[in-house]
Amino acid sequence: MAILNRVLATSRHGYSNRLVLCIRQQHSSVSSDSHYDRLYPGHIHTYPIQKVLLAVGSGVAALQNPYRHDMVAVLGETTGYQALMALRERMKRDPEGCTVLIERPRIRLSTLDMSKMASLPDKSFGKEYLRFLEGNRVTPDSRANVKFVDNEELAYVMQRYREVHDLLHTLLGMPTNMLGEVAVKWFEAVQTGLPMCFLGAILGPLRLSSSRLEPLVTSLGPWAVRNGRQARCVLSIFYERRWEQSLEDLRQELNIEPPPFVMATRQKAPPDS
Repeated sequence: MAILNRVLATSRHGYSNRLVLCIRQQHSSVSSDSHYDRLYPGHIHTYPIQKVLLAVGSGVAALQNPYRHDMVAVLGETTGYQALMALRERMKRDPEGCTVLIERPRIRLSTLDMSKMASLPDKSFGKEYLRFLEGNRVTPDSRANVKFVDNEELAYVMQRYREVHDLLHTLLGMPTNMLGEVAVKWFEAVQTGLPMCFLGAILGPLRLSSSRLEPLVTSLGPWAVRNGRQARCVLSIFYERRWEQSLEDLRQELNIEPPPFVMATRQKAPPDS
């Protein structure tokens, strides 16, 4: 009851920090050399009832403010176990995906050779990704580290999902405005099966104006769903070895159709998780 009371009493401001503090307090009596404390750096073990409380609390906070990507991250981690299991199996069945699981590359500023990417030819995947980052003023380092997934390999799958999100924007030709984010969420929901993505795909359109809702329903949405179904598993791609590949060739290889219309790419919204 103590954790429930704290969650219910927590305000919107500082929500994620207090949720994490609440969990830490519940486990203050657990030995520091516990197996659960050593799954991966930053991991916080939670019991099923605590995951439910975290999911409810983070879900409420995310509904109140969809730009609280820290809350969206907690929601994804506490509700995505079955989907992460299925994604891991898809990656294991793909030779390139299996290599990703073994080598565990990370997409961070510290791992990207920005100078080399800037020197790549126009329309190469790496050059277009760099343009996306610069045009929308986003950074791969904004992706939060996973904390609440109680399996080390599944935690990496979730982390990889977060870190390829901006790559999907590049592959799909979608900006970071609300319409672009909703289109990517529709694609991700079908591709990954993560409940968080379905929630974003359902609730996102409610924030669109009628002028933007019409193209989503008539063309952009069906395109995103169709490509989410037919495309190769996007987590199974070793993108770090694909920078020099042309964007068009990579789309064809992954069975992703070009977007139905060109959208502005310099409208910034806070990044999703």
